[in-house]
Amino acid sequence: MAKINWFPGHMAKARRQISEIIPKIDVVIEVLDARIPYSSMNPILTKVRRDKPVLRLLSKADLADPAVTDKWQHHLEQEKNIIVVPMVMSDKKQLAAIPGYCRQLAPHRGGLAKPVRSVVVGIPNVGKSTLINGLAGKKIARVGDEPAVTRNQQRIQIAQDFTLMDTPGIMWPSPESELGGYRLAASGAIRDTAVEYEDIALFAVDYLSQRYPESLIKRYKLKDIPATSMECMEAIARQRACVKGRDVDWHKVSEIVLKDLRSGALGRISLEEPDQEVPYRDLLEENS
Repeated sequence: MAKINWFPGHMAKARRQISEIIPKIDVVIEVLDARIPYSSMNPILTKVRRDKPVLRLLSKADLADPAVTDKWQHHLEQEKNIIVVPMVMSDKKQLAAIPGYCRQLAPHRGGLAKPVRSVVVGIPNVGKSTLINGLAGKKIARVGDEPAVTRNQQRIQIAQDFTLMDTPGIMWPSPESELGGYRLAASGAIRDTAVEYEDIALFAVDYLSQRYPESLIKRYKLKDIPATSMECMEAIARQRACVKGRDVDWHKVSEIVLKDLRSGALGRISLEEPDQEVPYRDLLEENS
């Protein structure tokens, strides 16, 4: 696998900002992608948050395998001062419960004199802006399908006893694990201009062939799963007319596969499980 490298300058600035903000807040709201909780987790936060309580929101839970999400919730809640909640950011009822979770994590705060102060952190494209806009009841943060659209830090009054601070998306220079990078790319957390479509789609098809073969068979009307990932991609290409004469249009079929994966057209898919190889394991343990 080719290593994926990306680290926009504004994200380096965001890392410094979050280090400055942490002492001034009571609860960290960390937004993770339910399909890739560890890969979408920022190891830097583990170090800078110290003993601050954390509300971890597993966003896009409607796209993730519910059985795997249950495993992740149980696994991640083993840490002290952590509440883990699977989320669909467009669900108003779920959004309305978030201030209550934060008050539960910061019982020493509350009321007009000592409002609960929270900060939202997360890598690009996990649903941070949708969360902030939903909590505020109006469009405050910019929302887009492309990652890294949030730039400026801002403080939002959600209720008289609850304030929210937004930070730009936080990423790290390059995943210690190549698999972590590929999972991030497959989910759409990395700009498509920074990755090779064909490589990421091939990774996705390889994973789906092993973990969710029935999803590929159903979506692309395959008779069975071919022996190799390349053969599987070629079979999908022929079913979707991504061919020029005898040649496969690899870019076109790759776009189809990744779009179907990211949109949920392939079904509810989780790209990693707690007992699989975990990106950043060493770094997380080092910073704990």
